[in-house]
Amino acid sequence: MTTPVGPVGPRIPEAVHRRRWAILGVLMLSLLIVVLDNSILNVAIKTISTPAPVGLGATQSELEWAINSYTLVFAGLLFSAGLLGDRIGRKKVLLGGLVVFGIGSALAAESGSPAQLIAFRALMALGAAFVMPATLAVLMNVFEREEQPKAIGIWAGGVGLAIAIGPITGGLLLDHFWWGSVFLVNVPIVIVAVALMLWLVPDSRDPHPGRIDPVGVALSVVGLILLVYGIIKGGELADFTDPTVLTTITAGLLVLVAFVVHEKRSDHPSIDVTYFRNKVFSAAIAVIALVFFALMGVTFFSVFYTQSVRGYSPLQTGLLMLPLAAAQMVFAPRARLVVDRFGVKATTTTGMLVIAATLVAFATLEADTPIWILEVVFFFMGAGMAHIMTPTSVVIMQALPREKAGSASALSNTFRQVGGALGIAVLGSVLSTSYRGGIQDDLAALPAGLRGTAGESIEATLGVAAKLGDRGRALVDPANDAFLHAMHVTALWGAGVAVVGAVVVGLFLPGRPKEPQDGADEGELVRADS
Repeated sequence: MTTPVGPVGPRIPEAVHRRRWAILGVLMLSLLIVVLDNSILNVAIKTISTPAPVGLGATQSELEWAINSYTLVFAGLLFSAGLLGDRIGRKKVLLGGLVVFGIGSALAAESGSPAQLIAFRALMALGAAFVMPATLAVLMNVFEREEQPKAIGIWAGGVGLAIAIGPITGGLLLDHFWWGSVFLVNVPIVIVAVALMLWLVPDSRDPHPGRIDPVGVALSVVGLILLVYGIIKGGELADFTDPTVLTTITAGLLVLVAFVVHEKRSDHPSIDVTYFRNKVFSAAIAVIALVFFALMGVTFFSVFYTQSVRGYSPLQTGLLMLPLAAAQMVFAPRARLVVDRFGVKATTTTGMLVIAATLVAFATLEADTPIWILEVVFFFMGAGMAHIMTPTSVVIMQALPREKAGSASALSNTFRQVGGALGIAVLGSVLSTSYRGGIQDDLAALPAGLRGTAGESIEATLGVAAKLGDRGRALVDPANDAFLHAMHVTALWGAGVAVVGAVVVGLFLPGRPKEPQDGADEGELVRADS
């Protein structure tokens, strides 16, 4: 254990300390637009899949790429963006990221085809990759250690706020305007966020960044993009044994292995990979990936359950997701109090088991299940997530020195995005394969040219049925039944992943937190146990 060197005063300048809560508000506004965009898009999926002029007529695979092009670029650049912020200044990176995100949003709103939408979503992700890690890194540099858990809890609660606002805002916009309005709404938020950031937020950077490691940065970007692309392609093809998929994923893993080897040998590494020897740090990172694997896949199909099977409008779907967001907003800032009493291990293990239970509950939902049951499931899902994200974020951010906050935040967000991409791809593959198997016999009566298209998804089946008129009505009930079966299978897969996460946190995360000793640097107490 590190020997204390005696009491030290606050490290944050007084002028910054006085306005720390206002700065947190600006950081949450910046975070809001990044999270808001994804939650809005989830509600708009069905509208965008509708043929022009209402939507773009996007197919199931194009819809997945509209989501995953964002994830691919976001996950691939997060780590490098965090490193760049540590070196040139987090405020500069935040401002640049917000401006690029705003431009991408304006262009996405005017997309004339699914291909354009996919491209402009990738541009939005380029900006978002610089925003997300910088918000948490700035937070760690304007709050003293004893206030960091509270601030991170409020920051995590902001995610819940965005989840609440996103679907409702999206529903309202789609009820009154064209589909592109769900992207255009980001632009005024960006303008306000940039103005407030210029006024309030101080700049910070790593005081001893050392030389830039271009080889390490290039290897991390190439490796992550190849890995995530392979995962997405496997989900699109519903076949992870496809040679292209296997080759891409293998190449990504090999490049990432080369990255680790390079970092271990370099005298100026982008990140000290020895941090992963700390079992607590590694377990917290892994759990974030696992929980987003389970949740991203489930939330993707829940929109089709509420809109396609249950017949709710986009606005009603947004309102139905309020309990999930409300639970995060209520519990995320208070999760630290539970950790203080019961410890990180008990809190996060319980949270993962609650997530697993809600996913099992999804496997019981039918077309006529009382809707209040879904609301209860969403509420407990949000509560479980709040008691996972806040404690694990604190563990990760306090495991590294304050000056490396950008790298720590980027690592956390990278694993979260890769986990989410894997969840959409793998669970989306399970959903697609199960649905196609369930509806195949009922499509036999269709002309051969329509069978492939109609079997892609429930929305595709219902679209073909609508075009056939009276002849197509016989497909509606089988489509709903096939989708419900596929949803049940997919939810149980997600529950299994959540149980694995519960085992990981139960084995490796710490129990009751230790009191930090005066003079100990952030991360020293955590690293001392590794």
